[in-house]
Amino acid sequence: MELLKPKRELNLTQTSSIIIGQVIGSGIFINIPIVAAITGNPWIAVFIWFLGGLLWLPQIFILAEMGTAYPDQGGPYHFIYKAGSPFLAFMYTWTAFLTSDTPTLTIIGLLAADALSYFFPALNLGIYAKLFAAGLIVIFTIIQYRSVRIGSDVQVVLTVSKLLPLFTVIIVGFFFLGDGNLAVQSLFTTVDGEPISISIITAGVAATIWAYAGFLNILYTSGEVKNPTVNLPKALIGSVLFVMAAYILISLFTSAIVPFNELISVEEGKFINPFMYISTFSGIAGGLFAIAVFVSMLGVMNSSVTQPRLEFAMARDGLFFKPFAKLHPKYLTPGFSILFQSGFAIILLFGNLGDLLGYFTLSYVLQNTLVYGSIFWLRKKEDYNPVYKSPWWMFMGGASVLIQLYLAYGAFLAFPLGGLMASISLIVTGLPLYLYFRKN
Repeated sequence: MELLKPKRELNLTQTSSIIIGQVIGSGIFINIPIVAAITGNPWIAVFIWFLGGLLWLPQIFILAEMGTAYPDQGGPYHFIYKAGSPFLAFMYTWTAFLTSDTPTLTIIGLLAADALSYFFPALNLGIYAKLFAAGLIVIFTIIQYRSVRIGSDVQVVLTVSKLLPLFTVIIVGFFFLGDGNLAVQSLFTTVDGEPISISIITAGVAATIWAYAGFLNILYTSGEVKNPTVNLPKALIGSVLFVMAAYILISLFTSAIVPFNELISVEEGKFINPFMYISTFSGIAGGLFAIAVFVSMLGVMNSSVTQPRLEFAMARDGLFFKPFAKLHPKYLTPGFSILFQSGFAIILLFGNLGDLLGYFTLSYVLQNTLVYGSIFWLRKKEDYNPVYKSPWWMFMGGASVLIQLYLAYGAFLAFPLGGLMASISLIVTGLPLYLYFRKN
């Protein structure tokens, strides 16, 4: 009997909206204070956001190439598998499920509740916040379970809605450039007079990972993109340039609006609200920002329910439990896999948010190392025929791998050790599971 296949329903606009919606979310207004505190210099902080985006360019070129060679569901899993290592392909998917993609749903749900706590104080990261976050996860699970096309239409609306307040910060920020908040004694020292070191730059760039993460997630749904050999490269390259420009400008103008000593004193994991410092919006700043953040969280959550395509692809190769290999007979979505991911994300709601950020960061860069490293083996395969080819592929591939190792080091400088060690421990649990499936 022929296996059911997903429909190709996502056009270029929807594909780009999913990428931008996945990447641009809470991260920028959470991570701006973190990066500022690490660097101790507003101009170096802006440079960090430029550098963080710049490091993504070679990665995007490699992803675009591999994506046009194998435009199937669970893209990154296929890249590693076809490079010759079912074991590493399994470990990639297991790691993504346990320590990065699923925790993303958890983190976003909690941050969405935190945003609305401005109107409803009970949602201030207590038990009510967790129940509310669980409810949001259930709602978007139902949407994506029933139709990837409807979910993508919702994503277009949410992406446009979330960009409006971001552009407002950029436009209004022009009028604050002369207020002195960007003034520094030296471009190469912190506000305390300490020299800017390589370790500061490294930790700062590592702290941008959460804000920039999400570009390769669109490849999970490659099997649902129309004309993928054309639309995937366009969407990936266009989106990274757009996000990079947006983050640089938002960082610059937020620093121009908010006094630097207040910016660096924001509690880790909390948002900085630049509207509070704009007199025009001061009376409604709290409510306006709360709504903007909440809408942004909805966009990220909706686009995050794509990871189950990895388990779907792996299960069809016989390396995971059989129910994950099934598509819903009517909706043609990996229904069981979607439900399982969301259930685990709800369980993770009872963890620590600060640990989850570090937990996410380390696992994410280790996964990416496997993905980018696979191109060196794929280029030797006879069936590897990408429509789009990366410029200077060997340099881009090598740079992408080295960038991940650099960021892994930065994660140990920037985040709590507890979350990082928890991430490593969970990754290791995949070893006996892989041996079980290979044996059977």
